[in-house]
Amino acid sequence: MKGTDALRELGQSIWLDNITRAMLDDGTEQRYIDELSVTGQTSNPTIFDKAISGGNDYDEQIAELREAGKEAEEIFFELALTDLNRAAKMFASIHKSTDHVDGWVSLEVSPTLAYDTEATIKQAADLHSRADENVFIKIPGTPEGLPAIEESIYAGVPINVTLLLSTDQLLAAADAYMKGIERRFSDGLDPKVPSVLSLFISRWDVKVHDDVPKEMQNTLGVAVGQATYKAWLELLESDRWQGLADQGAMVQRLLFASTGTKDPEASDTLYVEAFAAPDTINTMPDKTLLALADHGEIKGAMPTDGGDSEQVFQAHRDQDIDVDSLGEVLQKEGADAFVKSWKELLKTIESESARLAA
Repeated sequence: MKGTDALRELGQSIWLDNITRAMLDDGTEQRYIDELSVTGQTSNPTIFDKAISGGNDYDEQIAELREAGKEAEEIFFELALTDLNRAAKMFASIHKSTDHVDGWVSLEVSPTLAYDTEATIKQAADLHSRADENVFIKIPGTPEGLPAIEESIYAGVPINVTLLLSTDQLLAAADAYMKGIERRFSDGLDPKVPSVLSLFISRWDVKVHDDVPKEMQNTLGVAVGQATYKAWLELLESDRWQGLADQGAMVQRLLFASTGTKDPEASDTLYVEAFAAPDTINTMPDKTLLALADHGEIKGAMPTDGGDSEQVFQAHRDQDIDVDSLGEVLQKEGADAFVKSWKELLKTIESESARLAA
């Protein structure tokens, strides 16, 4: 059995962490859906930057938007919505057959808004109004993003909470989601507003790679995932969540993100094999997806009790690594990296616009 089939049988959703207009046009996207069990899709500024700068697929639309007087940021969102709404239609039957649990694609608000609550709320609402019904709007789980998540959920906007780097951050984002749902209950609104919690993994191992012995390399990310999975399961058993679920609220699913292996000496399916867990999601780049299908081995579900995560954390503390505060550092670095990618993306669009005008 292919690794992708094994994950599907286990009950985990496979999403693709990539999108290009070429893969929508040439049948690659449909093949992933038909043959590799892909049931959703995520995107980010870096992905779109590579797609736009990698060929001429976007030239005609960029030229049209430029002629219409659009600036770089608005051009980007038009390009992205064109692609993601197309992809959303390809997942529409999955979305319908799973009662809106699966079949989602994701579009991110501007990373420059990571610390601006009101602007995030406004942009999330605007993008949602222009997107198909199965498009998640991605809002980072920064302290400033949390009230924007609550307000957006209350407004009925489906949210992919992105840039979560630790258990504490994930639980804070889940609290924001539940507050939004609780407000909807209080006002007599439909509680079924979908959302996912995206936990970023590989950044942990990249950060400490050169600071730990070889035998400890590529173990911290797995430990973070295991500990957070345990906490998420405990949350679903809590009286607060059970009360919401009894009234019809949808589970805010855990999504394992940044699951492409960065260390060339490590297994290219390390994270997808480690995080095989029912009722969750793993979003992965093409390279990891193809590796999973070719030689991945799913040997069973990940432990529900956190596995050996506490021992791994302690081993890192013994190496003078402040595991407890590293999540905040990684979230800030991740937000900064996304802003950098965003600025590079807008520069790419500006240069493409200038080239086409010439």
